[in-house]
Amino acid sequence: MKDMKELFEMALGLGTEWHVTDITLSPEEHRIDISLDFDRGTKFPCPKCDTPGCGVHDTLERTWRHLNFFEFETYLHARMPRVSCDRCGVHQVTVPWARPGSGFTLFFESLAMALMRMMPVEAAAKILNVWSTRLWRLLHRQIDGELASLDLSDVRYVGVDETSSRKGHNYITVFANLEQNRVIHVAEGRGIDTLESFRSHLEIHGGHADQMELFSCDMSTTFTAGILAHFPGAEIVYDRFHVVKLVQKALDQVRREERLRDPKLAQTKYIWLRNPENLSATQKVRLEELTRPAHHLQTARAWAIKESFRDIFRENDLACAHACFRHWYFWATHSRLAPMIRVAKGLKNHQDRILRSVETGVSNGILEGLNSLIQAAKAKARGFRTLKNLKAACYLVGGKFELGISHLWWMTHTRCY
Repeated sequence: MKDMKELFEMALGLGTEWHVTDITLSPEEHRIDISLDFDRGTKFPCPKCDTPGCGVHDTLERTWRHLNFFEFETYLHARMPRVSCDRCGVHQVTVPWARPGSGFTLFFESLAMALMRMMPVEAAAKILNVWSTRLWRLLHRQIDGELASLDLSDVRYVGVDETSSRKGHNYITVFANLEQNRVIHVAEGRGIDTLESFRSHLEIHGGHADQMELFSCDMSTTFTAGILAHFPGAEIVYDRFHVVKLVQKALDQVRREERLRDPKLAQTKYIWLRNPENLSATQKVRLEELTRPAHHLQTARAWAIKESFRDIFRENDLACAHACFRHWYFWATHSRLAPMIRVAKGLKNHQDRILRSVETGVSNGILEGLNSLIQAAKAKARGFRTLKNLKAACYLVGGKFELGISHLWWMTHTRCY
């Protein structure tokens, strides 16, 4: 048993002051309980002012969930001492295996954070055999800690996009630093107020509205109005992904109208909407067949107009991009396809802000990828119960925070009392 206690002491990284007093194995419950204690008369430094040699005032029994040993759920139990400091009173000491106030050990928290990065929280909770609400609380604490030290003094280019917790309800607006490809703020709602929220967030974390040079967003009037109101010195660029989606929507409208007359278009929606390079071999053959001039399909003409529009953003020179847009606009407005004519006229009014992305090279690609991950997580987890959880998921996926890694660093570098 002595060797076993020493093994667990080494595995837990207890240091010299703490030691294992008892190990209880419960095969029927598939559980291991490890009791920890400190020697009588042990002195601890004050956790507030770091004054050494403070005596123990009293103790309180605490329990922490630890990583499984030998596939058995493992729990640590210890008397948590409070010390009496002559300078700042009575305070609870910090133990080397857990963060203050947590019911998990540092290693367990690190594993939980790693799992939540890779899968929905509900799935991670099932693997770890804990309530998902406990993991959400853990995630919120870590996100709040990272946000507290966030430095936004060098942010210049920002992408803005919205997503929802479920279809048509409870929107949030996500702001990303386009130079670092990371989420820096998530605001509830999707109106002008979200830009005011971002401005306040920016100033709290060392930034200022005057430093903003460019915003990339969709063609929403609320985003445009909010940027002009709160960041008047910033340039607005309409994101190419959203603009192309508008043309794709017009293409799909042409397809749906023609589908009623031509059965060849049955089950072909995504063949037209996906980029040709992303189609499977079978889909490419089908697309080649449908675009043959002999079929005289309006959808095929609309598809060609859509692809021509995508080619505009492949130009390296702004003047060339404007020339390509003029040719595309003439083609689209003379196509005799009402949906394509409407979208072309709408885009013409915002030509300068659309084509600035060619010169600046900025886009909301990171936000589009983030939105895809969030949508996938919602599908697997059947949505997020609260906007607070959805916001935390955005930070977890796109914030590039070292969640969990800092726990391991602290455990291997902190002083063991």
